[in-house]
Amino acid sequence: MAYLVRVWDAPTRLFHWVLAGCVVALLITAKVGGSAMDWHFRLGYAVLTLLSFRVVWGLLGGRWSRFANFLYSPPQVIRYLQGKSETKQWVGHNPMGALSVFALLVFLTLQVASGLFSDDEITATGPLTRFVSSAWVSNATYYHKVIGQWVLISLVALHVSAIVFYFWKKRDNLVRPMITGDKHLDSPAESSDDKAIDRLKAATVLAACSAAIWGLLHWVG
Repeated sequence: MAYLVRVWDAPTRLFHWVLAGCVVALLITAKVGGSAMDWHFRLGYAVLTLLSFRVVWGLLGGRWSRFANFLYSPPQVIRYLQGKSETKQWVGHNPMGALSVFALLVFLTLQVASGLFSDDEITATGPLTRFVSSAWVSNATYYHKVIGQWVLISLVALHVSAIVFYFWKKRDNLVRPMITGDKHLDSPAESSDDKAIDRLKAATVLAACSAAIWGLLHWVG
């Protein structure tokens, strides 16, 4: 018997797809340069807002969106890689998926943060460069343009490759639940809260994060 379980709440799904679109657009605008850098900065601020939202939502969101429910210990990860995991079907993120999520969140945060302190000495200057030394700006710029960019491209490529692998080799469609929110499971599991009140809570959190980022930019501007 198959059980249909709401795994990903609407705010988490929306966050996922909007963030993916912003990351692609950031890469494109960075390569185009020139006047496109205005949009590069706007998209960077949008990503910073989204990341802030996800941190809060990782504490307050639906059951399977909370960090506590996909924070695995090293032994659990090792057992999973060895095929000795005690769980045959994961409800939310499996241990490798969890590592991918945390890595993307950490390196996206580093990329956005370094961008705030970067200066390409042509047309683009981060809003926080005047608060730090030239050496700091130089290091931040190098990381943003050379290291961080390729780390993120590698992580995204690995993320997409894992999705393809699970689809073709394990017949596990990881994309569909991130669109519909629901997952077919072999055993019953608790569903994530995804009612109108939960979505209103998410909208409030997003508004607060947006206001905080806008206030920071207004203050430094």
